[in-house]
Amino acid sequence: MNTIRIATTITTLGLVGMMMAGCASGASTASVPNDAADVTELRLGYFANVTHAPALVGLQEGFFQDALGDVDVTTSVFNAGPAAIEALTAGAIDATYIGPNPSINTFIQSGGQSAHIIAGAATGGAALVVADGIDSPEDLAGTTLASPQLGNTQDVALRVWLADQGYETDTSGGGDVNITPTENAQTLTLFQNGDIDGAWLPEPWVSRLIVDAGAHVLQDEADLWPDGEFPTTVLLVRAEFLDQHPDLVAELLQGHIESVDWIAEHPDEAPAVINDAIEAETGKPLADEVITRALEHVTFSVDPHADTFETLVSNGLEAGTQKDGSIDGLFDLRILNGLLEDAGEAPVSAAGLGEDTP
Repeated sequence: MNTIRIATTITTLGLVGMMMAGCASGASTASVPNDAADVTELRLGYFANVTHAPALVGLQEGFFQDALGDVDVTTSVFNAGPAAIEALTAGAIDATYIGPNPSINTFIQSGGQSAHIIAGAATGGAALVVADGIDSPEDLAGTTLASPQLGNTQDVALRVWLADQGYETDTSGGGDVNITPTENAQTLTLFQNGDIDGAWLPEPWVSRLIVDAGAHVLQDEADLWPDGEFPTTVLLVRAEFLDQHPDLVAELLQGHIESVDWIAEHPDEAPAVINDAIEAETGKPLADEVITRALEHVTFSVDPHADTFETLVSNGLEAGTQKDGSIDGLFDLRILNGLLEDAGEAPVSAAGLGEDTP
């Protein structure tokens, strides 16, 4: 089996034995309340996607539960970011793995009060795949393309890319190319039936349409970014939960880091573990060819690549799916960098868009 591509900035398994007291103290001031004893569960959101593999592995291998001890991890599974944001905003979940654009949207719409990105999870693993006969952007006029949900990260990427190709689109499905936000599993069915011409999707859905439905890649999103690095998944925490329970957030991050490390150190085992988790959520495992191809196109790292987020803001504005506003303060990487510092690892940067010094 091919080796999974892993960013070199991830931490080592030495983090497993770290003292959590040092992590929490490095991440917050003494005035922040610590009432973890009153919390019996941490409610975590994620998607059953390969780009959310740190969540899948962390749950499947028990890293989150081990780190949180007596605090139970309960989960909610979403198809795309806007739905996860609705749950986060309503207080139904405390943290979620999610794409960058919905994270930006909630932060701007709340005036910086809703949530903070506390770590990266995955980069890469998104592309526009299309049917036979579509071999260039010029062939897309009059076609119907799907995205996971209006305003999600792939939806924004698709709209901006089409604009760069000279096409007009709108959020109601009109324009030169019809964009139909559709749940990923339904997208596969619609494509197989010939009801849509392609889709901009995250992994493993890119590989599923290629392997299971005969699609081909028209545009790999990695080719649109310097060095092919663009954030696909980050870890977002509700601001109130972060303020009230920095110790639990530190434990969640410990589990997250252990999961990313495990994927790096177990490239032969990781595909099966990730696939088992996907099967548990969807009722069906991915074909070996699908999971192998999907993992070849994703890199897992705790670095959120904050330096790309101003571009993502511009993309969201161009796509017409977000409001204008500041993202200063979107990142709070203090707890993460406290963990990395204690492990002797290099810190990650908030790129001037929040806190990153423990």
